[in-house]
Amino acid sequence: MSPVVETPLEKAHELLKSGDVVAIPTETVYGLAAAVDQKTGIEKIFKIKGRPFFDPLIVHVCSKQMAARYTTDWSPMADFLAEHFWPGPLTLVLPKSELVDPMITSGLETVALRMPRQSQTLSLIEKLNIALAAPSANRFGRTSPTTAEHVRAEFPEDDLHVIDGGPCEVGLESTVLSVRRVDNKYQLAILRAGAVTRTLLEKTMRNRPFEVEFLDSVSSKESPGNMKHHYMPEIPLIFVKKKSLTTPEILNKVKAKIHQLPDQVEGVKIRRPAKLEVLKELRLPEDPVLAARELYQKLRDLSNEGADLFFFRQLEFHQKEEWQAVMDRLTKASSIHLE
Repeated sequence: MSPVVETPLEKAHELLKSGDVVAIPTETVYGLAAAVDQKTGIEKIFKIKGRPFFDPLIVHVCSKQMAARYTTDWSPMADFLAEHFWPGPLTLVLPKSELVDPMITSGLETVALRMPRQSQTLSLIEKLNIALAAPSANRFGRTSPTTAEHVRAEFPEDDLHVIDGGPCEVGLESTVLSVRRVDNKYQLAILRAGAVTRTLLEKTMRNRPFEVEFLDSVSSKESPGNMKHHYMPEIPLIFVKKKSLTTPEILNKVKAKIHQLPDQVEGVKIRRPAKLEVLKELRLPEDPVLAARELYQKLRDLSNEGADLFFFRQLEFHQKEEWQAVMDRLTKASSIHLE
């Protein structure tokens, strides 16, 4: 097969209309997209990624009006949230309409809707006048791509077209928010952490005529990317919570635990190094916005630097709310956790 090739919008439009898939840029990560009315394209997404059918896809739209087609309850709350956070990194989980194929939602009665903040992709969706279903453009369970080059590296043998939109602005997947209307009250629950935090949501809704209850204990099965292991790099990542551990102590603890790892968890194969000698540290900026933007690039870079494994050390400030999304990704990307 031919390698991944850069694709102009006109060609991408033709491919999507004919039931093919195209890698698209967004402000969060690059996605592997198919038109929601093309079942062949939806099936191809799962095949190319090696993605299990129990993991739902996000439906990308170009307007509130388009989003309303794909849900049976475009409520005043959904409209308010879209007005304030779209286009942007907030996905709303709402009751799905009959226009959404059950394969997209993994058989669930809800659909995840988002309007991305990327001009090329918005123009493509507007031209199609059809929403795009798109998970991240990487092999299932592995590190998400934030450049077109990452997509090319991920699928070197596949006949896959990619729209090059440059580096992603945000760099982490969107916040996924469940919105349920119960009588005259709205129940909200964050199913996946992202750039839009609960504090920001509450601040935005302050003094608004909505009766809102935030739920903390909910099932996250309606959201993508919520397996125990996800976003995993090419070599094992060790998550270290005890800041006093020295590098030699970390290596010794890993040697004692590495053989206890299962071959896979929830369909994601767990990486095992051939040897345990060279250990490097993953360091991120102290600004959570910059850390999010750089995380996946750093995971890829360290994987190619000749280490056998690397570790991230969690510090006290990493426990603040603005770090929740980064810590979520690092936790799921890690093979071993050291307390």
